Amino acid sequence: MTPANGAVLEVVPETIELRFNDGMRLTKVEMTHAETHTEALDLGAQSGFVKEFSLPLTPMGPGMYHIEWRGLGVDGHPMNGVFSFEVK
Repeated sequence: MTPANGAVLEVVPETIELRFNDGMRLTKVEMTHAETHTEALDLGAQSGFVKEFSLPLTPMGPGMYHIEWRGLGVDGHPMNGVFSFEVK
């Protein structure tokens, strides 16, 4: 994933990148900024299971960004994960 979990950045990235070893169909990705504002990220028009996603990120200024994702693996089982980064 980009930015990496725990990264400290100078500016808010325009996108976040999620990469998986096997195909994935994302069902939900949420961004929480500074533990106060949560919004769903635009998943775009997914068509099938893919290994890489680039999702636009709304810049909310300095602070902690917490990303939580959910999806389905190619074998149909649910998967999820979280990562965070900070913008100074």
